[in-house]
Amino acid sequence: MVEVLQRAACGVEPMLSKPERRPRILAIANQKGGVGKTTTAVNLATALAAIKRKVLLIDLDPQGNASTGFGLADKSQITKGIYQALLGEGSLSDVILSTRIPGLDVVPATADLMGAELELVDVVDREKKLRQAFSGLDRHYDFIFIDCPPALGLLTLNALVAANGVLVPLQCEYYALEGLSGLVKTLDRVRQAYNRELIIQGIVLTMFDRRNRLCEGVAEDVRGFFGDKVYKVSIPRNVRVSEAPSHGVPVMLYDPRCPGARAYMELASEFLQREKTRAVMEIPAS
Repeated sequence: MVEVLQRAACGVEPMLSKPERRPRILAIANQKGGVGKTTTAVNLATALAAIKRKVLLIDLDPQGNASTGFGLADKSQITKGIYQALLGEGSLSDVILSTRIPGLDVVPATADLMGAELELVDVVDREKKLRQAFSGLDRHYDFIFIDCPPALGLLTLNALVAANGVLVPLQCEYYALEGLSGLVKTLDRVRQAYNRELIIQGIVLTMFDRRNRLCEGVAEDVRGFFGDKVYKVSIPRNVRVSEAPSHGVPVMLYDPRCPGARAYMELASEFLQREKTRAVMEIPAS
């Protein structure tokens, strides 16, 4: 296992300075489904763990696909997860599970999460429950990723209120581009009402096919509007990336040499470089 990840990470810059001790919390969100959101969450987290970062992935999607992506497919065997932490039935630390990947833990989604949206409606400070859960976290992580559901309900709102930033996977098609404008408006509202520090950490182009003129056109439009917010690395459409979840492993373990695995390792390198630049810019002048 470790050897496979080391081979996958070969050539990726490993010596970037580590982030500050306070973990960076990033929501991985897009209100449109099928854009590679969970795939990006699972594989970016794995890539960062492969280059010696400690990562926690929270599966906040009731579908539980991120949990499945790490081999936690039998939901009947998982009795506690993020639902219990949100509803105050346990601490976040109590529901963390280790994965087969060194340095990478997951908080799974359980069947109970399907009803969380309704149960939170009448709860005081309902949008702050995930942020409150983080206050009891007794383990250190460099990064915490929150895999959000493909809707802008209370679960996603909790993620946005708790996060420092948002990573947006974007499929290179017209309807996904339309959905992005709606997400940006939502982020503006959340920033004004609940979380002043919320930013778009970056936009990742997914399922990219250079042979498709529409893909090229959408990518050009997104880069023209959002500029440097768009990652230079794009994730290609790759059948091995699609196959990996059915085997309960990230693509870097399923086929570390495939184009999709290499792209996610390159994305991890660019991600760390962005985080390093951000941290330097935030250092106050003496």
